Amino acid sequence: MVDTRFYTNKGPLTLQQIAEICEAELQDKSKALVEIKDIATMSKASTDEICFFYDKKAKEKASEIKATACVTTAELASFVPENVVRLIAQNPKIAFLKLNQAFYAEVMPKPNIASSARIHPSAIIGENAFIGDNVVIGKNVKIGVNCMIEPGVVIGRGCEIGDNCRIGANASIAYTIMGNDCYIYTGARIGQDGFGFQMINGQHKRIPQVGRVIIGNDVEIGANTCVDRGALDDTIIGDGVRVDNLAQIAHNDKLGRGCVIVAQVGIAGSCTFGDYVVCGGQAGFADHLTVGSGAQIAAQSGVMRDIEPGAVLMGYPAVPIKDFMRQVSYLQKISKK
Repeated sequence: MVDTRFYTNKGPLTLQQIAEICEAELQDKSKALVEIKDIATMSKASTDEICFFYDKKAKEKASEIKATACVTTAELASFVPENVVRLIAQNPKIAFLKLNQAFYAEVMPKPNIASSARIHPSAIIGENAFIGDNVVIGKNVKIGVNCMIEPGVVIGRGCEIGDNCRIGANASIAYTIMGNDCYIYTGARIGQDGFGFQMINGQHKRIPQVGRVIIGNDVEIGANTCVDRGALDDTIIGDGVRVDNLAQIAHNDKLGRGCVIVAQVGIAGSCTFGDYVVCGGQAGFADHLTVGSGAQIAAQSGVMRDIEPGAVLMGYPAVPIKDFMRQVSYLQKISKK
């Protein structure tokens, strides 16, 4: 059950309303006015609640559903008990997202600028902004409309943030141009110095980092993730990119549209990713690599060479996944001799 100390339940909703929200067909029209008070998982849903069933692997558990109603597919509907009202959706996963939002849309604060916020007189703040306690906004910053800047955020001079953006508590933004509809999570660090040093007379001398971070539209960057600004060229994060928590994106990296970077991935400097590249957790990349569009890199892989578009790699060093599986199989065989 969802803890209503943190989330506000907007129910009840009738099955007819739920069918419309989910773009689903209510099989028993006589149940249209039945009210549903909450949404729950298959195993925990009970009377007056609705669940979702779209995983074929869970067919055996479907018979145990005790919810009043279930959103499923036409293919899986027969596994749902007869006393459970069925709603047939083409894509129950999307239906779940829509209904979840209908029941538990995130509570957004009303537009307000906290008295403890320090905003430079030259900064431009769009309409309907929420700016929390102890926020610091520097000289010539531009923030679009409907933005939420949570407590403790620091936005450095000259930064531009588009419309409908959310910057999580204690995040810092510097040397950055950001598009619309972005969400920078709590504690993220965007635009700090890249890790650039030159050995001179036995000492590591810092190389000035004079590039920027350019973030597209509809980008999410996870908690405590770091995105370094470029040394000369910009670090670029394309539209629709999703970066998980605790990732490192180094100076001059360029990520194409729709890339997914999972937790603790480390990308060394000057790497170029195509569109929709997926990197599993803790994967690591050497510098100056090119990764083609649609490539998939398994968790904990170590990438030391360029990757062709659409390739699927695994291992350390990373190799095509079929080669990796052969290596594992061979090692298992010889270890038994």
